[in-house]
Amino acid sequence: MRIAVGSDHRGVELKQAIIGLLKGLGHEHHDFGCYSADSVDYPDIAKEVALAVSAGKFDHGMLFCSSGIGMSIAANKVKGVRAALCCNLLSAERARLHNDANVLCLGQDIVGHDMALDIVRIYLSTAFEGGRHLRRIEKIRGIEADLLDKG
Repeated sequence: MRIAVGSDHRGVELKQAIIGLLKGLGHEHHDFGCYSADSVDYPDIAKEVALAVSAGKFDHGMLFCSSGIGMSIAANKVKGVRAALCCNLLSAERARLHNDANVLCLGQDIVGHDMALDIVRIYLSTAFEGGRHLRRIEKIRGIEADLLDKG
């Protein structure tokens, strides 16, 4: 699996731990930044990762900041992105199973290191269930299309 990762300065430590897990699981990744504790604006990173996922260059994206909230808000502005902020195993499973999430957002200050690793494992190992949930994803796509037509 090809995974785009990115963080702001408040998520860089968690991102590095997740990159180690991804390598261990045999997944490819590309790091869109940032690379230090120097302050950056999270929407810039979220946009780059979300655009790469939306364009089909990556199977999934993962974004990290202090709470995960800003990253998820910014990423969800990109057409075709279904970014999910997950704080526990159930939310990670449901994000994939029911919502076909393609970007996972985590908050470094919210979830502990071990929980974050477990969330990523569940997220990556859970497939979209389809069925009645596909109808709902299609409705989300319809909302995106309507908004673009009116924009």
